[in-house]
Amino acid sequence: MKGGADRTATAARAKRVALFVTCVVDQCWPGIGIAAATLLEHVGCEVEVGETTCCGQPFCNSGYPAFARPLAKALIGCCERMGVDALVLPSGSCAAQITHYPQLFAHDPAWRQRAEHLAERTFELSQFLVWRGMTKAPGRLQARVGWHDGCHGLRELGVGQEPRQLLRTVAGVEFVELRAADACCGFGGTFAVKLPELSVAIADHKLAQVEAARIEVLASGDASCLLHLRGRLEHRAVSVRTMHLAEVLAHGLYG
Repeated sequence: MKGGADRTATAARAKRVALFVTCVVDQCWPGIGIAAATLLEHVGCEVEVGETTCCGQPFCNSGYPAFARPLAKALIGCCERMGVDALVLPSGSCAAQITHYPQLFAHDPAWRQRAEHLAERTFELSQFLVWRGMTKAPGRLQARVGWHDGCHGLRELGVGQEPRQLLRTVAGVEFVELRAADACCGFGGTFAVKLPELSVAIADHKLAQVEAARIEVLASGDASCLLHLRGRLEHRAVSVRTMHLAEVLAHGLYG
C-alpha cells in the first residue's frame, strides 16, 4: 500500500467518496452513517452510499479466508462501478480489513491488483477528515468526553491522534484522556462469542477507568466496541452515554 504522503494527497484531492457504513451501523446504529455523511459533505465531498455488504472480517478472524473472498470481491466491484475517488468507513476494524484484501488474493494477480487499488483509497473516517483539512468540528456538545481507542484502528491503521484532535475542536466538549484508553474493550468480534466470560472481564476492567474519570460520554470510532461497552455500562448501572466519533463531531446538525 502507498505511503503516508500519497494517502494524505489522495484524501485531500477526493471529490466523490463512497461511504461504507458497515454491517453494525446499518443494522444497529444507522445514526452513525447519517453523521458520517454529514461530516463528509461538510468537508466538500460528494457522498455516495453503495450496497451494504459485510467486509468479510468475521470469516478472516475465524480462520476462514476463503469465505471472505466473495464478500471482498463484491465490495471491490461495487466501488469500481461507483467510480469514486475514495472509500471512507466510520470503523477502524472494517477499514483495516479492507487494507488486507490484497493478501486474500495472493495467488490471483488480477484480483490482487484490484484489491490493492481499493486498499490505497480506503480511509478510516477521522483520518480522512483530518487529511481533508478539518480543523474545527461543526457540531456542538456540552459534555465531558473520554475516548476509547479501537484495537484495529490504533494498532493496524495508526489512528490515535486524529480523533483526539477533532474532539478537542467540538464546541462545548471537555476532552478527558482516559487511563488505559488504548486497552481492548473485550469485544473482538467472534472473540466475544467464543469466550464471553473473558470478554466481559476485559470490558469491566476498562470501565472501571471510565467510571473513575467521571465522564459523561464515552466516544469511539467503532460501533461494535461501543455496543459492547454500552451493554456493560447498562449492566453496571453507570450513567455514561456511548457515542460514535461521528455523532459527537456532527452533534446538533441533523435530526
